[in-house]
Amino acid sequence: AEALRSAGTEHGAKVKVRWINSENIEEESAEKYLEGVDGILVPGGFGNRGIEGKIEAIRYAREQKTPFLGICLGMQTAIIEVARNLCGMERANSTEFDADTPFPVIDILPEQKDIEEKGGTMRLGISPAKLVEGSIAYAAYQDQVIYERHRHRYEVNNQFRTQLEEAGLRFSGTSLDGRLVEIAEFPDHPWFVASQFHPEFKSRPNRAHPLFREFIRATLSQDAK
Repeated sequence: AEALRSAGTEHGAKVKVRWINSENIEEESAEKYLEGVDGILVPGGFGNRGIEGKIEAIRYAREQKTPFLGICLGMQTAIIEVARNLCGMERANSTEFDADTPFPVIDILPEQKDIEEKGGTMRLGISPAKLVEGSIAYAAYQDQVIYERHRHRYEVNNQFRTQLEEAGLRFSGTSLDGRLVEIAEFPDHPWFVASQFHPEFKSRPNRAHPLFREFIRATLSQDAK
């Protein structure tokens, strides 16, 4: 919430954060809880509680053209949503939540396959990423190489990258070798960006993170409609 408020301050706006339990969305509907919001943020986390509700919230953001920011697990659930609803992969999932999914669009990092313990096995700390010029992400950072902090074990499965791109998703940020997806976005959406890293770790009260700054800018544009 602090990263959102810092971004709001930069735009001279007060951000009202409405916390929504994604399990409530599972039990009822995304429309009931999200109608009228100016932006939707799905943050990081572990475990499968409320996952289907998060996927529904992302569907709502995509279909209703509501500004969306996904972080870590928020990016992974965005990939699952696109795979299921735009690529026809009905049972697409992360192997973290369904080991038997026929479409493992999110899978454990190859180098972590043999190590099961959480914590020491994660991709942790700062890593560089390269951005695609002309993308939403590039417009936010105004830089081709960025450095962001990570805390995760699962990644976008490269076997499905082409199909996801054909559905309109753009992988605008990758590791320097192009192997790992860092940022996914929809070019034809007002503002739909999801990052595998944690931008909130680099946000400061007097210097909003570029992704939070641009997310809030998009929500203010939404509010002005």
